[in-house]
Amino acid sequence: MAFDATFFALVGLVIFLGILIYIKVPGMMAKSLDERAANIRSELDEAKKLRVEAQALLAEYQKKRKQAEADAASIVASAEREAAALTEEARQKTEEFVARRNAVSEQKIKQAEADAVSAVRAAAVDLAIAAAESVIARKADAATQEALFRDAVGTVQTRLN
Repeated sequence: MAFDATFFALVGLVIFLGILIYIKVPGMMAKSLDERAANIRSELDEAKKLRVEAQALLAEYQKKRKQAEADAASIVASAEREAAALTEEARQKTEEFVARRNAVSEQKIKQAEADAVSAVRAAAVDLAIAAAESVIARKADAATQEALFRDAVGTVQTRLN
């Protein structure tokens, strides 16, 4: 048999494999791979658990956001209704104020008209009395004046009693 380099390479390979099997390298490799697989499996399980928790938190926060949006919308709607009510109330109060002011102004105008009419009548009466005095003074003599005076005094006495 010829012992060439191939034969020695084969023998070296068999010895190497024998040493590996003797010191249990395949078992260590399998154990290391099994541990790595277990670590990966536990990390995947942890990741799934974290994903479920994250989805639950996301759903909760989306629910809270929707609730907050609904609350904000109801607050805005309430504020709009309140603003409309206040605007309507202010408009009514303004209309009532204007109506009262108009009524007061009309009353003052009517009073001023009545005062003016009374003043004109009083002036007309004074003017008529003065004219009547001057006419009577020119046309009446002393006896007529004394008769008119007694008649006026008598009328005043009957009215006072």
